[in-house]
Amino acid sequence: MAYSEDLADQIREVFFQKEVGFSEKKMFSGICFMVDDKMCCGTHFDKKIGEDVILCRIGEDAYEPALEKPGCIPMEFTGKPMKGFVFVTKEAFADLPQLTQWVQLCLDYNPKAKKSKK
Repeated sequence: MAYSEDLADQIREVFFQKEVGFSEKKMFSGICFMVDDKMCCGTHFDKKIGEDVILCRIGEDAYEPALEKPGCIPMEFTGKPMKGFVFVTKEAFADLPQLTQWVQLCLDYNPKAKKSKK
């Protein structure tokens, strides 16, 4: 199943409201939003749970506290969790203010994140 274009539009709206420059790349069976040429967050359809999720790059310091929140699960593609990355289910972003909080967590980490090698 393809990613949710509606969810991608909602994330775009948060970036526009915050006046954050971003670009987009198709990645992880969805759209990845890049800020300062670094992966920030994205959309993904998780086949395990059967729903659209937000892929959030939040860093290792915020990782464990985030997992304590309802609707936040480890990001796993190969069966092994990726530290510093989480999936957030609809339970945790039921409205725009909740979505904005998750995107802001990603934006807070973005200046510390390393750029991918080209």
